[in-house]
Amino acid sequence: MSPFARSFAPRACALLLLLLAGCAAPSLQGTGGTPSRLQGDASHPGQAQNWVRTELYFATGPADDLKKGVDEAGWRAFLDREISTRFASGLSVFDIYGQWQDQGAPAPERLRSKVVVLLHESNAANDAKIEQIRSAWKAATGDLSVLRVTQPADVSF
Repeated sequence: MSPFARSFAPRACALLLLLLAGCAAPSLQGTGGTPSRLQGDASHPGQAQNWVRTELYFATGPADDLKKGVDEAGWRAFLDREISTRFASGLSVFDIYGQWQDQGAPAPERLRSKVVVLLHESNAANDAKIEQIRSAWKAATGDLSVLRVTQPADVSF
């Protein structure tokens, strides 16, 4: 047996065992006849129809200058005032690094950013709330845009 085969075989067996163990792991989704503890009210349906996942991307300042832009306290105040009040049943926030190159600019802007993920019913009222949030951020920061991505979502709590 070659030295490569001797070193590869144990790793391949270990990987196979890990994969097989994952197949036997219990589901964490509350399926299989065991309902989730949160099911039973409108904001935590067992299975949702006509729900979407909306991601909102907020630039908070230059990546290389932490003194410019919106600091963490300013972001948290905006989140509490503008987003959490409109989507009180829950959301997720991620810190990210992003880039944006304006048309005609010689190089992209490198930005600290936040992504807010909302899972919600697809309806005019929620669309209006999202547009209010985007408008509030642009008014507060002078930014020209808040990227919005909305996709269908299968939701179960």
